Amino acid sequence: MTRTFQTAALADVQATRDGREVPIAKVGVQNIRFPIAVKDRRKTAQHTVGSVDMSVDLPSHFKGTHMSRFMEILNSYDGEISVESLPAILRTMRERLNAQTAHLRISFPYFMEKRAPVTGATGLLSYDCAFDASSGPQEDFVLTVKVPVTTLCPCSREISARGAHNQRGIVTVQTRFDDELWIEDLVELIDDSASCDLYPVLKRSDEKWVTERAYDNPRFVEDLVREITLRLRTMSRVTWFRVHVVNLESIHEHDAYAQVEEGL
Repeated sequence: MTRTFQTAALADVQATRDGREVPIAKVGVQNIRFPIAVKDRRKTAQHTVGSVDMSVDLPSHFKGTHMSRFMEILNSYDGEISVESLPAILRTMRERLNAQTAHLRISFPYFMEKRAPVTGATGLLSYDCAFDASSGPQEDFVLTVKVPVTTLCPCSREISARGAHNQRGIVTVQTRFDDELWIEDLVELIDDSASCDLYPVLKRSDEKWVTERAYDNPRFVEDLVREITLRLRTMSRVTWFRVHVVNLESIHEHDAYAQVEEGL
């Protein structure tokens, strides 16, 4: 005997009318861990894990959006997404969710091999990066790169008989650009602007080198944000940028920061 089951049509609660007349700019899902591929400057793919946020706008007359469709769209890309696939993902989000605008943010660690300045000892450094892409009446793409550096206080060096205090600085650069801009380009630009850059492996001769380099290149947080700004201005393909620098102060309870934004 064969038993058949009939499934009654389920109510689409999200599509019901909402009478509060409040449109929502962004509604979606966030903190999705997902494998991604990021091209490096050698034009090869670096495979890493991203944290993905997906959202769309919701008109005032709809009660809710269909959250499961975000996951269906993401998983349709065979477990891997890249910069090249972002326009198609955003377009599908708009179509499947009947939205005017779609937004996608992917934050991820990006790894670069780096050699110690004297001994050449190699290791990997991790940089926190992000892609922010939007599709709708206006298309947008912003690359974010966060780089830790060393800063040495010019005032401390000037007034002290012995030494000067230094600290870790965190530089966050966000850019809009034409053509291509590599993460490596921004990391190197930031490193060159600091009192000294960081290295994954340091032997004693390397430690001597980085200590003396920082002493010879003192930087206030104001100095660092200006140095980076001047270098970004020379990059004609960069159409907009925001530079945010924080010094995690070593002799103060507070942190110091500075920010510059230029372009359209």
